[in-house]
Amino acid sequence: MKLGILLGYSGKQIDIPIDMIRQAESMGYDSVWTAEAYGSDAVTAATWVLAQTEKIRVGTAIMQMPARTPAMCAMTAMSLDQLSGGRFIVGLGASGPQVVEGWHGVPYGKPVTRTREYVQIMRKIMARDSPVEFQGKEYQLPNTGPGTTGLGKPLKSILAGNPDIPIYTASITPAGLRCAGEVADGVFPVWMDPDKYALLGDHLQAGFDKAGGGKSLADFDVAPFVSVAVNDDLDAAYDSLRPWLALYIGGMGAKGKNFYHDYASRAGYGEVASRIQDLYLSGQKAEAEALVPNQLLDEVALVGPEGRIVERLSRWKAAEARGEVGTMLLGVHDPKVLELFARELL
Repeated sequence: MKLGILLGYSGKQIDIPIDMIRQAESMGYDSVWTAEAYGSDAVTAATWVLAQTEKIRVGTAIMQMPARTPAMCAMTAMSLDQLSGGRFIVGLGASGPQVVEGWHGVPYGKPVTRTREYVQIMRKIMARDSPVEFQGKEYQLPNTGPGTTGLGKPLKSILAGNPDIPIYTASITPAGLRCAGEVADGVFPVWMDPDKYALLGDHLQAGFDKAGGGKSLADFDVAPFVSVAVNDDLDAAYDSLRPWLALYIGGMGAKGKNFYHDYASRAGYGEVASRIQDLYLSGQKAEAEALVPNQLLDEVALVGPEGRIVERLSRWKAAEARGEVGTMLLGVHDPKVLELFARELL
């Protein structure tokens, strides 16, 4: 099992725990991942970490696609790939309409179409076989639409390319998972039950089939975010994670347009997910959090005393043995907990 650390994005002051990252690097952790919303950006933080480490890979979970063109993202990836000796991983996501239209000021459009075209353009640029031409629904290179001069021409990167830079996408929707299976090298589910791989796998397989060439899990990394709450008080451990799931199930999107609510419903929690959403959207966050089931938390996170967590890691080890999970991305910044996972899984 490969292990990664989720750094997330910073608050008012950027805080990157470089000593902890170096410690994880020495333990054998494979990767560390930065993020962005509408504050600190993912690329600057990733560059900072790459410059101060030697072996650990650094990825973005995620870079917001609407915030930068596919060409700019490819330029960034190729630059960091060269500067780091091949340690950079591209992680892409569509973000949400509130941020895309409210912060970046561009239409949200069709996120799955955007993702497919974005990755296809990046692959063309990084392969550097010929000047890039692309005519899609979201992107056109050269662009000859309204407001253009008509002077654009196909270009090929000046910088030497690397077609093997890995590209991951963030998705939990059926269409998004099919797209990931088709065009990406890996996928980030925001959470995952290792005993219910079919929720993801059936759609990923459809994408593999569309990609052709015998693509399979052997060529693809399922890398779920895994929340961890280590506490000898099991009830307190559960309670520490309820706000996280309540936020996603209840507050990440409007009624009828919340991918996480739909994901919880497909996992068998439709009734309670709808109750959580109703309470959350009506401003009753504490009541919504209280409804998050312990069983759901146990399915998608690791909760409780150290011994209980070690015991429940068996589910993840079994999923790895089946080839259904390649990397666990841990939301943990405690060196002792990182050491626990390294001892059990590396």
